[in-house]
Amino acid sequence: MTDYSNLLLDAVRCAQEAGKIHLSFFRKGNFAIEAKHNNESDIVTSADKAAEASIINFIHNAYPTHSILSEESGEEKRNANFEWVIDPLDGTTNFSSGLPEFSVSIGIRHNGVTVVGVVFAPYLNELFHAVRGEGAYLNGEKIACGAKQSLGHCVIATGFPVDKDHNPDNNLDNVTRILPRIRGLRRLGSAAVDISYVAAGFLDAYWELNLHEWDVCAGLLIAEEAGACFSHFRNDRNISVVVASPAIMPQLLPLLSTTPCH
Repeated sequence: MTDYSNLLLDAVRCAQEAGKIHLSFFRKGNFAIEAKHNNESDIVTSADKAAEASIINFIHNAYPTHSILSEESGEEKRNANFEWVIDPLDGTTNFSSGLPEFSVSIGIRHNGVTVVGVVFAPYLNELFHAVRGEGAYLNGEKIACGAKQSLGHCVIATGFPVDKDHNPDNNLDNVTRILPRIRGLRRLGSAAVDISYVAAGFLDAYWELNLHEWDVCAGLLIAEEAGACFSHFRNDRNISVVVASPAIMPQLLPLLSTTPCH
């Protein structure tokens, strides 16, 4: 069996360093905000770019043969079996507004399988990590997903795609079906945090459509290692995923639309 402990330690160090960069900008008004693709709902800040540069520079120096897939810089294909999948600042809208739910997400794949996952929410000082086959942890303490049996007792999170302003396939149909059936619906604003909170049992489930690999790579391993399960409920909107405890998944999944809403 391959020992991934050094990769985990380095991913944690990278995440913590990126978190320091986040906090050096957070609520200080000292960062620029740019809209991506002329979409005011999809933004990038100086903190995203500085955090990403820190992580990528480390990988280039420590693992020069490893591939990289990162939100802002795209893909660097190398002749290696390892790939780092990075969201340097997940929850940029929260961050830019001074809201504390934001994170850095780092997943590492070996031969296409995610083997290390780290999600760090620096302002909240919450560090989630997992190595495949070794369980999931929050600040060093082992975590497990929730044990609720009834959908009506659940608190569930979701999110909305960045093209929600002009695309009617914007998740409102799912919200309409699910909201009346659950205890509470939350929109926290960081997919990596949402998925990690399902892993820890703080949320009972989470779903969202039109995500990307960097949003979910680390979190899905953490959730899986904590006993949660996940499913891709759409195949036409990038990554559209639902994550839930095993008892809740069969109650929630049938409520999610598998086809576009027009």
